[in-house]
Amino acid sequence: MTERRAALIFNPAAGHAGDAVESLPSRLQREFALSVYETSADRSAAACAEAARREGAPLVIAAGGDGTISSVASALLGTDTCLGILPLGTANSIALTLGIPADLEGAIEVLVRGEPTRIDAARANGRTMILLSAVGLHADTVGETPQDAKQRWGVLAYIGTGLKKLMSLEPFGVEIVTDDQRIHCRAVAVTVANMAPARTVLAQGPPVVSPEDGRLDVTIVSATTLVEAVATGLHLLRTAIDGEPAERDNVGFFAARRVLISTDPPQRVLIDGEEVGTTPLAVEC
Repeated sequence: MTERRAALIFNPAAGHAGDAVESLPSRLQREFALSVYETSADRSAAACAEAARREGAPLVIAAGGDGTISSVASALLGTDTCLGILPLGTANSIALTLGIPADLEGAIEVLVRGEPTRIDAARANGRTMILLSAVGLHADTVGETPQDAKQRWGVLAYIGTGLKKLMSLEPFGVEIVTDDQRIHCRAVAVTVANMAPARTVLAQGPPVVSPEDGRLDVTIVSATTLVEAVATGLHLLRTAIDGEPAERDNVGFFAARRVLISTDPPQRVLIDGEEVGTTPLAVEC
């Protein structure tokens, strides 16, 4: 039987994976004829993926956080090369949304025995977006959480930063332009999602955020107090788990193929877990 070919791209600094990263190549070599690419300050995950694709790898495995996975995906768009995912980052939201196990052996089992599926991708400020783009509270929480805290505590590290941000909410002016509407409002968070796990509560306005419907799901959250923000978050978590739409006056949502978001004052922008400057934010699916 012919051994399957694959390329592994991994980020040795991702999340708190520890020894799992060091042993990963040898573990995957039991399953595949494996080429290994390690990202560095001088070589991005996208560059590694492009090299692997040119060399004919039918499967390119991204091992790391959401940023690494999104970067690898950007080099494979429009090709027949499959993207494999091993979640070794902090939040691992892409893997969680797609039902890929968080444990390494479970994720490898999906690589070996799973069937490929097609998902949507979007462009956000010129970058590939697989997961979501965020402006406001979500972006600030992720952007202001120290790297050493993420390495030590994983996704729990975001809780402390998030609580601090909730104690000093600062609504900002928003203009959102789509193909058929223009919205003006004040908000503390705006999220444009291709996919999002239930725990990403600020993306959970619609009943379902699907990566297979060719649309972007936009959720707008307004809140002026800690109590209102917490109540809104709990409501969005419950409706996400139940598959129901949000039903609060301070939550708005809609679907679109193209979205342009401007804010006053400018706000931090997060794309697939990576901070990429400030608004405006333009996203197209």
